[in-house]
Amino acid sequence: MVENNIGKFMSGQKPLCSIVIRAYNEEKHIGKLLTGIEQQTLRERETLIVDSGSTDGTLEIVSKFDAKVVNIDPIEFTFGRSLNRGIHEAQGRYVVIISAHCFPVYPDWLEQLLKAFEDQTVAVSYGKQRGANTNHFSEHQFFRTYFPDISQPDQGQPYTHNANAAIRKSLWEQHPYNEQITGLEDLAWSSWAKDQGYSIAYVSDAEIVHIHQETFKQVHNRYRREAIAMKQILPESHFSVRNMVGMFIHKSISDLSQARREKIFWKEFIDILRFRLVQYLGTWQGYRYSGKIDQKLHRQFYYPPGSLTDKIPESRPIKPIRYPDEE
Repeated sequence: MVENNIGKFMSGQKPLCSIVIRAYNEEKHIGKLLTGIEQQTLRERETLIVDSGSTDGTLEIVSKFDAKVVNIDPIEFTFGRSLNRGIHEAQGRYVVIISAHCFPVYPDWLEQLLKAFEDQTVAVSYGKQRGANTNHFSEHQFFRTYFPDISQPDQGQPYTHNANAAIRKSLWEQHPYNEQITGLEDLAWSSWAKDQGYSIAYVSDAEIVHIHQETFKQVHNRYRREAIAMKQILPESHFSVRNMVGMFIHKSISDLSQARREKIFWKEFIDILRFRLVQYLGTWQGYRYSGKIDQKLHRQFYYPPGSLTDKIPESRPIKPIRYPDEE
């Protein structure tokens, strides 16, 4: 069982888990993430940074922590390939994947994320995400919808999110991440695992903060990229003009209603409409994309110029990590 291995990492032994972090010019955030990893109660771990050509202070910051750097040339970059490079170097039985602009909320984040693997049928677990004060209002609503406060030990659909997830390395060795798609490599992998008879666990207590400070152009770019990937994964899927207009209206009304309840309706009014517009416009354009999917397209995207429940979550007995910039 996972919990019986916690705290037994000795020199020369392989770690229980390897934390793989993809990074490109993340000097603003990666120090906080690595500080949060240092505070984790699970000590049987290693950390690998897959750097794809950072030109800022990212690597200098990383050098101050116990982390190994794996380099990938920007010419070779794809989302799946960078993950595969890092996991290939990983020594752990489990691989934890987290974005460089995220940080764990609690010191037992790793324990909670890996506890799901006590069930031998679980191939992947993923944890709760919440936004920072720089995230758009509508993205906070996305996080609340897709990352609820109640865990689902065996969810019925293959959704996962590699900003905060863990997989069994033995299964990755059977089926590495798809290196050709422009995103959603996590969905493609978990769909494969589901087809093989494995289950997917959502762990609410494995909580991280996912920092975005995106321009509307970047939001558009992200959803366009993911739609191109979805079309690659599910060629028969579609997203029509009618879908675009319908989703824009439905989600905008939902967000505005929430903003009204929070008494910030006029403050967020324009931001909500703009976010939802570029989100679904980008999605529609991604589904319509018929050009060549090559390294140039991958670089363009990375190098830019469950259902809710009415249950009440239990309170957590463990205190959050106190980061220096919060004191």
